[in-house]
Amino acid sequence: MVLVSSSPHMHCGLTISKSMREVMLALVPAVLASVYYFRINAVLVIVTCMISAIVFETLANKVMGKPNTIQDGSAALTGLLLAMCLPPTFPLLFACMGSFFAIVIGKAVFGGLGCNIFNPAHIGRAILLASFPQQMTTFVLPATQAADATTAATPLAVMRATEKIWQAGGAAAAAKLPDVSALFLGNVGGSLGETCSLALIIGGLYLIWKKLIDWRIPVFYLATVAVITGVYGAVMGYPSIFPLYHLFAGGLMIGAFFMATDWVTSPITHKGKIIYAIGLGLLTSLIRLRGSYAEGVCYSILMMNMVTPMIDRFVRNVSFGGGQKK
Repeated sequence: MVLVSSSPHMHCGLTISKSMREVMLALVPAVLASVYYFRINAVLVIVTCMISAIVFETLANKVMGKPNTIQDGSAALTGLLLAMCLPPTFPLLFACMGSFFAIVIGKAVFGGLGCNIFNPAHIGRAILLASFPQQMTTFVLPATQAADATTAATPLAVMRATEKIWQAGGAAAAAKLPDVSALFLGNVGGSLGETCSLALIIGGLYLIWKKLIDWRIPVFYLATVAVITGVYGAVMGYPSIFPLYHLFAGGLMIGAFFMATDWVTSPITHKGKIIYAIGLGLLTSLIRLRGSYAEGVCYSILMMNMVTPMIDRFVRNVSFGGGQKK
């Protein structure tokens, strides 16, 4: 057991339910953007995930003989975060299964809120991706681009295909890529929470302003990805937009501000948070650049969740009056 800090402690007045409401409030811009771009499909996925997460939380507490905890809002937030990681046309039955995996497998079996070692929403997403890869990787264009739902590849998948053309000397391949401004505003295909980077940045800055998350994790995470992809792109001779695509495409923004900053599964010290964030950036870049899967945020966060206890063990604050640690 790692000693977090010595007493006495001061209560800041922040409760679990209040903090959960604040995070959901920070997600409102991204939710509105997803509804604007994907219409009723986004609403159905979000409502299904949130309601099923609350139901599974209630059932898990009943089976385990624990008090009902749905009033703290953590189940609803987990369902919302899971929904933001899913495609807009994802089957609703599978979305319910994802909530089961997130709540029961990702949280309840570890003892409930505060005891889980992995981010519950990403546990649900990872199991869904392994179980239903076709449905999890089938995306549609936003309603602003097509009257009917049209299957489309995500910008990261297009980037992966474009890299091969660049390597073969085809500079004109960049014409196949969506404009960076479309990525920033969300007018592209992808999961509900992967499209509008602007909305996610607004929500993330709100959380930093309210001191609900530490700025070190998103800043060092995004900076690490930008540096690595920038250097890689320069060495390979890719256009200068290469690192911008990796910043604004995929689940990096929602992962950096809303997933990686989870209080339970991230380190507690400032130095530990920086190490954790740089590790996230390294793994995400490695998977995206050299792996067979175009996205790497989910698995990077889950892998760094595993080493969070080790980071906390070896990077500890010195207790007041304790002198220098040996």
